[in-house]
Amino acid sequence: MAEVIAVCISEKKGTVKHPVPYIDVRAHHGIVGDAHAGDWHRQISLLADESVDAMRALGLTLAPGAFAENVLTRGIELKSLPIGTRLRVGETLLEVTQIGKECHGDCEIKKTAGKCVMPTEGIFAVVVEEGRIQGGDPIAIEEGER
Repeated sequence: MAEVIAVCISEKKGTVKHPVPYIDVRAHHGIVGDAHAGDWHRQISLLADESVDAMRALGLTLAPGAFAENVLTRGIELKSLPIGTRLRVGETLLEVTQIGKECHGDCEIKKTAGKCVMPTEGIFAVVVEEGRIQGGDPIAIEEGER
């Protein structure tokens, strides 16, 4: 079963995200209290913990939020989801809007390890149905919603 491992926010752009007990998400806004919230296509970022494991295998110690992800997942291959996929995450509904992103310069992880997983394996989504997301919440693809 796919699930949420951790949720993270940053109150200021350009800073590392840090784990929080839960996040509240609003439609057309994103995460309450996160610096990247707003009415745009990248309201929430998600990254698979399996992708982080590949970086940990290089000897890095990486906490949730190290790649600026809002939602760290396990058990779902996020990077293979087509744009438009709807994900039921706990009580919320998210819609995938972007796969990967262009990095702005070399981040500390790329400088240390020689690569970063967020540009190719992270995904972004908008909030369709609002609610709360927290560690342990189940994640499911909404069939017929694509």
